[in-house]
Amino acid sequence: MNSAPVPLSASENSFGLSEHELRAPVNTEFLARPPLPLYDATMVTHLAVVHEGNHDNEALLRLAALLERDGWNILASSAAYRLYERGHILVRCEVHTEFSSYTLFIPTHLAGQFACATDVLPAEWRSTVAGKLLVAIQIELRSALDGALEAKMAELASLSQQMVVSRIVDGNAWVFTDFQIDAGQSAFLLLDGGLTPRQAGRTVQRLWEIETYRVMALLGLPVAQTVARRLRTTEEELANLTDRIAGSVLAEDEYAVLADLTALAAEVEHSMASTAFRFGAARAYAAIVFQRIDELRESRVAGFPTVREIMDRRFMPPMNTCAAMARRQDDLSGRVARISQLLRTRIDLAMKRQNQLVLTQMNQRARQQFRLQETVEGLSVVAITYYGSQLVHHLALGASQFWTQISPELATAVAVPVIAVAAIVGIRRLRRRINAEALVAAEIQST
Repeated sequence: MNSAPVPLSASENSFGLSEHELRAPVNTEFLARPPLPLYDATMVTHLAVVHEGNHDNEALLRLAALLERDGWNILASSAAYRLYERGHILVRCEVHTEFSSYTLFIPTHLAGQFACATDVLPAEWRSTVAGKLLVAIQIELRSALDGALEAKMAELASLSQQMVVSRIVDGNAWVFTDFQIDAGQSAFLLLDGGLTPRQAGRTVQRLWEIETYRVMALLGLPVAQTVARRLRTTEEELANLTDRIAGSVLAEDEYAVLADLTALAAEVEHSMASTAFRFGAARAYAAIVFQRIDELRESRVAGFPTVREIMDRRFMPPMNTCAAMARRQDDLSGRVARISQLLRTRIDLAMKRQNQLVLTQMNQRARQQFRLQETVEGLSVVAITYYGSQLVHHLALGASQFWTQISPELATAVAVPVIAVAAIVGIRRLRRRINAEALVAAEIQST
């Protein structure tokens, strides 16, 4: 008789292998934030709020508590994503690296009941938001089969401002926008000419992502403009320091220039460190924008620019400016490092010349001391011989009192060469011992 299967725990599997602790989280993140299928005409409002600090998961939890209190049904949930539904109205909350987003899906026939789309949320929801509003988009999804396309094209013929119009999703939809902020939000009109519900949801999501990441990427432009002004001053300072290096004669002047170069290098590195994230984020956001545009599969409508054309014309120059400022900072850092290295090499060569001169002078002094030492040693031999012979003379005088045959003068004369030779041999032996001890001490110190 077969026993009933035992349920597997979260860390187990039918293979009997222990699972990696990150397998489930990364797979959940991969599947998070799916596009929502849209079946009918819908008003979509998307808000992006920049965090005041790091990830704002607490705001997501506070809003979730308010929605659950008011009877909203939770359809999907993860650490940084929530989807709620009540009465055909959907609320989607997400937390990203730099911002949080709130997306409201309100059927068009219900949208007239609310003066503002956010009125569907609890009255206290604004107090849960920790940050500042950066992006507000309204996307109206309508059918193109009821004459809306012809009416919109006729309306555009009488307007003077430039509009972006393109046919997207292999010709199954049309998108209209001017990227202008009106009444606090930018507006998109998406006319459905044959989209499936999931295609409609994906297209709407691509549109709000294009606008959100476009604005997020443009946050790098003011930083690039500030960096450009600062770099202009820094480059002038570097040129002046280079002229000072060429004109410096004294070592003190070179040391002063090196100190200024070090301070300038620190300033450049601080600028790079403080702007690296912003420039890197701008580059990443811009890549997402053009990826989403490619996914729209645009085709041109005669007389109107496409979304891609507008981005190439208006969006790419600021992004190129950010990239140019990042490269310019890198180049300036490299130039400062090269000039600093050249100056250090110049200072090192000057120090080596000074050291060589000092060694030469020390050698000269050593030779002089050696000659003086030889002279002193010769004088020492004479002095030792003199005093030694005097001692022999006195001893011989004393001995002559007992042995008359001893001549003090003869004994002194014989003792002089003996004492002199003994003194020379003793002094040389002492010198060799001192030199040997000094050599051993030097070897021990070098090891």
